Amino acid sequence: MPKAANYKTISIVYFKGDINEKIYILNNGRVSLNYNDIETGQEMHDLIKTGEFFGVKSAMGKYPREETAVVLQDSSMIAFSVAEFEQIVLQNTRIMIKMLKVFSNQLRRIHKQVRNLLKSGNDVVDPETGLFNIGEYYLKVSKQKQAVYALRRYLTYYPSGKHSAEASKLLDAAESGATPSFSTPPASSSREPGSDLSDVAKSYYNAVSLFSQEKFKEALSEFKKIIEDGADGEYEAKARYEIGRCYYNLQKYDVCIKHFTSLIQKYPKHPDIIDALYYVGKSYEGTGNKEKAAGFLKKIISMARDEAPIMRKAKKALKGLGG
Repeated sequence: MPKAANYKTISIVYFKGDINEKIYILNNGRVSLNYNDIETGQEMHDLIKTGEFFGVKSAMGKYPREETAVVLQDSSMIAFSVAEFEQIVLQNTRIMIKMLKVFSNQLRRIHKQVRNLLKSGNDVVDPETGLFNIGEYYLKVSKQKQAVYALRRYLTYYPSGKHSAEASKLLDAAESGATPSFSTPPASSSREPGSDLSDVAKSYYNAVSLFSQEKFKEALSEFKKIIEDGADGEYEAKARYEIGRCYYNLQKYDVCIKHFTSLIQKYPKHPDIIDALYYVGKSYEGTGNKEKAAGFLKKIISMARDEAPIMRKAKKALKGLGG
């Protein structure tokens, strides 16, 4: 017989790699399936809706779980054996059609990612190197402000990346207003930044450039276009974060709060999650709600490392509120 199961917030239903022949249906609560995107390697998060099954493919195929099922909020679910699940599906055509739709969408997504990987060849720079090249290029042409922005983005997304040591040196130079002498020509020195990137990467870095020039309305339009064009994985997550920053700088505080709240729910492990909380706090300050602003700033102080720049910003902002 199927068995009811209750899970507390931040508990794990199963880990990636587990061999488990249970299939689950979510009764209530929130569960996220976390896995690595095959195209970018970035961790992705799919939220399970109430009434949806999960763990079906690996259980029925009898292979290790491809994702980790994390409980984001106290949840109750029912666990089925494969035989029990098959019996229910055979008796309910609606469930069968729903499962086929889910598998069809997943297959289309995987097909698109594999196609992008196959056609990328050697002519397209990976996102990590592309972002580093942008910062390097701007520093070489003495656009320190743009260089600072791009290099900070690089170190946020790739703190232990293959260019992290060099990016740190270049960032120090950019912040001091210096233009270092390059021992070897930067990879992007002979062309405009992003000329050897995929179309979505070019759009993203063009938007980054607009933001660094404080052209927030134009940047917002470009970041939104990336989402509308169906970018997924790394660039979608990055673009959604930058959209929130554009709203904040355009003083659209209510929209900013709503946007970042949605982003935090969709990407609970986004590398900019603490910065997103900062913009939510500052937006509440912008709307005149100092109490909520202080609450978010205190949360950041409890989460961030002492040496992190966001810690200093949060403390300064909280002091400005009289906290």
